Amino acid sequence: MTSHQIRQAFLDFFRSKEHLIVPSAPLVAKNDPTLMFNNSGMAQFKDFFLGNGTPPSRRIADTQKCLRVSGKHNDLEDVGFDTYHHTMFEMLGNWSFGDYFKKEAITWAWELLTEVYQLPKDRLYVSVFEGDSKDGVPFDQEAWDLWKPIVGEDRIILGNKKDNFWEMGDTGPCGPCSEIHIDLRPAAEVAEISGKSLVNNDHPQVVEIWNLVFMQFERKADSSLVPLPATHVDTGMGFERLCMAVQNKTSNYDTDVFQNTIQVLETLSGKKYGANNEPFADIAMRVIADHIRAVAFAITDGQLPSNNKAGYVIRRILRRAVRYGYSYLGFQEPFFYKLVAVLADQFKDVFAELKSQEEFVTRVILEEEKSFLRTLESGLKRLDVIVNSLKEKGINTIAGDEVFELSDTFGFPVDLTALIAREKGFQIDEIGFQDALTEQKNRSRQDAAKEATDWIELREADGVEFLGYDFEETHSQIIKYRKVKTKTGEEYHIVLDRTPFYAEMGGQVGDTGVLLLDNGLADGKKTIRIIDTKKENDLFVHISLDKNLDDALRNAGIIVAKIDSERREKIKANHSATHLMLSAMREVLGTHIGQKGSYLNDEVLRFDFSHFAKVTDEELQKIEDRVNEKIREDIALDERRNVPIQQALDQGATATFGEKYGDFVRLIIFDPTYSFELCGGTHIPSTGQIGVFKFISEGSVSAGVRRVEAVTGAKALDIMRHQEETLNKIKDLLKNPTDLVKAVESLLEERNGLQKRIVSLENEKIQSLKSTLVDTMKKHSTFNLIVEKVDVPNADSLKQLSYELRDQIENLIAVFGTEIAGKPQLSVFIAENIVQETGLNAGKIVKDLAKEIRGGGGGQPFFATAGGSDVSGLDAALDKAKGLF
Repeated sequence: MTSHQIRQAFLDFFRSKEHLIVPSAPLVAKNDPTLMFNNSGMAQFKDFFLGNGTPPSRRIADTQKCLRVSGKHNDLEDVGFDTYHHTMFEMLGNWSFGDYFKKEAITWAWELLTEVYQLPKDRLYVSVFEGDSKDGVPFDQEAWDLWKPIVGEDRIILGNKKDNFWEMGDTGPCGPCSEIHIDLRPAAEVAEISGKSLVNNDHPQVVEIWNLVFMQFERKADSSLVPLPATHVDTGMGFERLCMAVQNKTSNYDTDVFQNTIQVLETLSGKKYGANNEPFADIAMRVIADHIRAVAFAITDGQLPSNNKAGYVIRRILRRAVRYGYSYLGFQEPFFYKLVAVLADQFKDVFAELKSQEEFVTRVILEEEKSFLRTLESGLKRLDVIVNSLKEKGINTIAGDEVFELSDTFGFPVDLTALIAREKGFQIDEIGFQDALTEQKNRSRQDAAKEATDWIELREADGVEFLGYDFEETHSQIIKYRKVKTKTGEEYHIVLDRTPFYAEMGGQVGDTGVLLLDNGLADGKKTIRIIDTKKENDLFVHISLDKNLDDALRNAGIIVAKIDSERREKIKANHSATHLMLSAMREVLGTHIGQKGSYLNDEVLRFDFSHFAKVTDEELQKIEDRVNEKIREDIALDERRNVPIQQALDQGATATFGEKYGDFVRLIIFDPTYSFELCGGTHIPSTGQIGVFKFISEGSVSAGVRRVEAVTGAKALDIMRHQEETLNKIKDLLKNPTDLVKAVESLLEERNGLQKRIVSLENEKIQSLKSTLVDTMKKHSTFNLIVEKVDVPNADSLKQLSYELRDQIENLIAVFGTEIAGKPQLSVFIAENIVQETGLNAGKIVKDLAKEIRGGGGGQPFFATAGGSDVSGLDAALDKAKGLF
């Protein structure tokens, strides 16, 4: 069976068992602060397990794109070195939400594996949870009794909490599980050693392929377990491992899931995968074949490479792939981007979103590659400097902080640094590296520190009802609340049964407002201020910084929830203007324009979009004019709710890639021939209420992504008035010329002429000073030394002076001190041949001299500068320099 047939067989099997087949959620997690990426099949269903939402069916099956490269589930450093770990992988899953339980899950799993996929029964083993006294969870007798007649006692293994109790994170739904393992070793090895003894021992051919999780509990913040309102089934089968088993391979990478990519790499590199003469070439091909999937699908789903959070994870994966291609496959030029096409074709029938964005994803990866290859070259040079320095000192171990610098600054993984070091006869201080890494992680944790109590449940509710499209205030009840400690203080998070507050999502900020209580607070007030509203899973969380709310929240009856209406109106105008702007962009710039991110509040709208060139002033003007034209037309909003998603798409509605849409969607239409989008945000009733639209900036965000910012209404008028006031002030300063532009041009010409004259005079001064300095030179046996206080116009003159003297004097060492704008400056120059022969370092020397002027500095080994705050220390610094040589 091909991988496509294997995937389809799974979905067809569970469709026959009355399961609803649903699409994969985006790889990038949405509305869940506990996750950066969807790291398991159950992530998109977590709310159903917690009882916060109602699933579209009590039985569901799917294949989910998953990514495990951070947090508890982190397989990154294993990828490529073994045959079965991956960053991105597909998780085939079947789900029961309060419907069937252990019996059906177990019998259907066995039926699918042995009858549909025809895996050999004598190669399969199962595990059952042995219980845990600390958590008070007993041995899973029910699962044992169900498995015993199917596989026999000799094929059942007892597993501990680590192996057979599944938890998604520190808190949340969890429960005991039964894992199914398969032994794929040759018959001779099987006859020699039982596969049972190799289960959960990291044997590459004795692997887990399916995990049947029986959701029974919720882990609280205090680590206690409480029963869930209903029992559920959550299964996850690694698609890549399943393909390995069904296709009778010994490696996931030998299946057709990865072979198309590996064959392209063979062609590009001229190396043969599995040839055994270059083991690191094989590792590199596995790393690259795995990583291109993670990077391409993450970008497709809206996560661009960047320097922070989720974007940094994607950049790190991309750079790891490029590093291995550079080091072991001989790729000196960008190559990674060339793999997108084969991947897009391979998955066009299951994850069509990559095919539709193939050009964009390819160009983003290409730009990232170009940038990193320059950094990689610098990192290798830095490693050479470190190694040469250690050789001179007779040291054979690279310090942990330097290994960390190579990782953090140049993107070198510790394993690559260790490998290069070994090739050069060195080793690395792994303990020191781990200490530096731990210190950085601790800093990151402290920066993001947030400690939440468990939810305090006040009353039951079927769910949270959002009424904000139609009402600005509601009569509501408090369902639950919790306290959250952050770096800045304590927050109360409050959940209502019905609310007019829009929770931050889709780029639109959350509402602010008040909760009005009849019973009042301890200080006699009856108002709780809401400073933000967030969506956590399917809960609308109202955030307050007010103090000591516990009693008031516990005793509150019916309350009034009221948003800040004036602020909401401005937000609505900005959101509707964003829709008009996107349509105008597609008219002016082309239909390739797609949304890559947005942020809008009551002050400004910010919009990121796919485009590979700067938007010209003329193009911005055309877009702006088109939006204002639609505003003047005063087009009425046509809002349609609960429209079947396929019907909406067939009618031409625009959707945002990376967003997870339900079976029914909301349409926002401002003239169906102009702006027709899927959107959950709030909007004005007609475009005329926007007033006016004005761009305020345009620029680059990352490769292939541009950003514009704009304002509307009164804010736009304020900016235009400010620009007019500025223009009038300029006119006044120039004595109200009849032609302002010509007057400014004339002024600039005069200024440029004066600047050229100043430069000429300064250069004459430098030449005169240079002649004087040559006379002060002290000759030594191996070098010529000049140490002087000089009068120069700026810091750049110190460099000019040093370099011109270098061209005139061989083996020069020059140390200069000067005062510029009341601040002391120092420079140190050492001829490059002296640096190479003696190991002298201008950067280190200038740092030492800078202590005399209460400052600091640095630079290259042959030239460095320093500044300080104590001018009186210049003479001492120069005297100290004379004593150094």
